[in-house]
Amino acid sequence: MSEKESALFVQPGVKASHDGMQKSKRRKFIKKRKPIAIDELATDVRSGSKLHLAKAITLLESANIDDKAEGQALLKELLPHTGKSIRIGITGVPGAGKSTFIETFGKMLIEQGHRVAVLAIDPSSSITGGSILGDKTRMEELSRDPRAYIRPSPSAGTLGGVHKKTRETMLLCEAAGYDVILIETVGVGQSETIVRGMVDFFLLLVLTGAGDELQGMKKGIMELADTIVVHKADGDNVRNARKTVAEYKQILHLLQPATPYWTTKAMSASSYENKGLDKVWETIEAFKEQALENGVWLNRRNHQTTDWFRSMILDRLVDDFYGTQGKKEIVQALEKEILKGELTVSQGIETLFKP
Repeated sequence: MSEKESALFVQPGVKASHDGMQKSKRRKFIKKRKPIAIDELATDVRSGSKLHLAKAITLLESANIDDKAEGQALLKELLPHTGKSIRIGITGVPGAGKSTFIETFGKMLIEQGHRVAVLAIDPSSSITGGSILGDKTRMEELSRDPRAYIRPSPSAGTLGGVHKKTRETMLLCEAAGYDVILIETVGVGQSETIVRGMVDFFLLLVLTGAGDELQGMKKGIMELADTIVVHKADGDNVRNARKTVAEYKQILHLLQPATPYWTTKAMSASSYENKGLDKVWETIEAFKEQALENGVWLNRRNHQTTDWFRSMILDRLVDDFYGTQGKKEIVQALEKEILKGELTVSQGIETLFKP
């Protein structure tokens, strides 16, 4: 009797049982991912292999439980080899030319013997969760250089446009031997304080016409900056750039400096003509030397690590709360009552957390 014919004589219950057995057999043939050799991967990352660095970062960004555990084990293995870079946050007003500046600036640093990693945060779609991830295209020359590493990373809705794994990615890049880490943010906004909270030096790129620009720029953004660079100071724009630099210098006298014992600088630069970028780097080096001497460098790093730890506690509490069965539905039901005016917000909170 053929398999097809025998199937006609199988009772419905037996057929279901037969199917279940077949599925069970198929599941046995599905291979589990082979555990990653953490010590080997750590060695490969430290050797400067871009391929293995990318693999390590992907492991850290994964939502898979096994990947998360292995990613953290890898990070712990590499921690002793981190912290030796200078971390620079770069933001700017729309059209300021952040990517062009980063590419030209990065190439200049590489010529001086540095290894440069660029963590470019891409805006994620609030609807689909997708992102553009076009930074390697925008920094084509820099991305081809073996001494540079560019990692586009979706912001995934994180406040400040910073992927929540950016801090850990930064540590992996340091372990891989990159001594200058550049973090490009989505743009100017109040949430840029998150970037300020993970870097040593914060650079703000602006355009000529400080008076007009300040109308759309919050004072708080300027107070985050250690240096303001008036970009695109070339051609017919050189004179305007000088005037704008002078205006910013006057404004900065009225603001609280972003870093103790440091006076925020204002200067001009042109990535197109490759002018002024060496002065920007000299300023960053002077900042580091001064910050190391007066203890600000270590204090800032320690403060940032404790802030990171505390913010992760809050993230975990939120995840655990919404991960509890039925919590989302209860929240939604309470929201409806609040919108109808049947409950105040405070009453809703008391109901939600009632023992």
